[in-house]
Amino acid sequence: MDNHDKILEEKKFDLSMKKQIKLGIVCLARKTFDFQTAYQIYHKLIGKLKNIESVKWEIIENLIIEVEDAKKSAENLAGKQIDALICISGTFALGHLILELNKTIQRPILLWGLKELPYDGGRIRLNSVCGINLNASNLYKAGVKNFYITIGDEVDEDWIDAIRIIKAFSQAHVGIIGSRAHGFFNLDVDELNLFEEVGVLLDYYQLSDVFNQNIDYHKLEERKDQINSLFDLSDLNSSQIEKVAELILKFEAFMESNQLTSIAVRCWPEFADKFGISPCASMSILQSEGKILTCEGDILGSLSMIAHQAIGGETPYLADFSQVDFEKDFGLLWHCGVAPCNLWDGKCERALDSYFAGGKGVTADFVMKSGRFSMLRIDYTPGSYRVFIQSGDAIPMDKELKGTYAKIKFSDHISKVLDKIIYNGIAHHISVVYGNYIRPLEIFAKIKGWKVIK
Repeated sequence: MDNHDKILEEKKFDLSMKKQIKLGIVCLARKTFDFQTAYQIYHKLIGKLKNIESVKWEIIENLIIEVEDAKKSAENLAGKQIDALICISGTFALGHLILELNKTIQRPILLWGLKELPYDGGRIRLNSVCGINLNASNLYKAGVKNFYITIGDEVDEDWIDAIRIIKAFSQAHVGIIGSRAHGFFNLDVDELNLFEEVGVLLDYYQLSDVFNQNIDYHKLEERKDQINSLFDLSDLNSSQIEKVAELILKFEAFMESNQLTSIAVRCWPEFADKFGISPCASMSILQSEGKILTCEGDILGSLSMIAHQAIGGETPYLADFSQVDFEKDFGLLWHCGVAPCNLWDGKCERALDSYFAGGKGVTADFVMKSGRFSMLRIDYTPGSYRVFIQSGDAIPMDKELKGTYAKIKFSDHISKVLDKIIYNGIAHHISVVYGNYIRPLEIFAKIKGWKVIK
């Protein structure tokens, strides 16, 4: 076990763990339909739901049939502080029920319809889909738009993941270190509007707050050994290696002492001059350990990465859409050298380099691994938020550049993908994560009433 793996083991952090949430579940019914069978189906479904990872369930065991049942159940679940409500239409039911539940709970709702059972003597037994129609119409016309629909024998786990994103944002504490990078106006947000939309409050700190952060210098040698085990350091001097290790400890201690979910760092132009190196290499290592740090003071880049992490994406990172080849139909995701070092392709030489910031560096250099990936940008334009999502494949390439990068292809031609970014004014940073993480973000946007660009 090398020093990097040893540190990860000591932290006991599962990089693919989804955000823990608490969900309420109820089943509505009416005695003019086959409510006894609906009750049996409901309890079979509960047994299956308990196998879903990172969900605590608050279950109303009995069917909700009368208005008084709905009121009591709503008070019960509201007191449990659930994050969202799953409402199964066991049968068609009174229209009052969903409205009473929503009036008190006021959380996102999944309206879950059951498949119709075989007819019994010419009588429809559940009429569940019609119940979904009634409830959706009542909610919509009451101005409640944060509901979603599923019909079938399985819960929609992508909806559950969308709730994880909402929960992660509600608990997120994002620190801005030194504001955004010079001239990057497109990364700004309306702070109070952001709080209204997702519940995130931002705190601002000076670069000097990080530079002056107290650390445990006994851990410095361990971090230096880790750096040596991860990278070819032939381009660096001993002072630069020491600075990388020191900055890892400073970032880590700063986030812990200020209870920060993420930090968005003004990483240039002052950082290298004032601290002696740029922060890229230190950020690369910390991101590989599950920390969320974003370049250039990018607040919504932080939120995009938090969203990816909430739904199980391992070590998301920010990249620029830096190159396109229209004839060969590929693009290049590149950044100056900050991607998590665990995403290395395992073939090229993984190195630290001082080419950046007038030779002060220090950045990571390697080709990213091949495989399916998903891209996300939660983006702001005056008056509204949007979600830009794409999936594609990272394909093998030789190490020909400084920095961290991946050659990518999409199902659409690269020119079409670029047009979506350019003509919608999407900011130039994109959160990237390996795997398929598209549909939960579409559902999240639907719940929030945000536009989806894909």
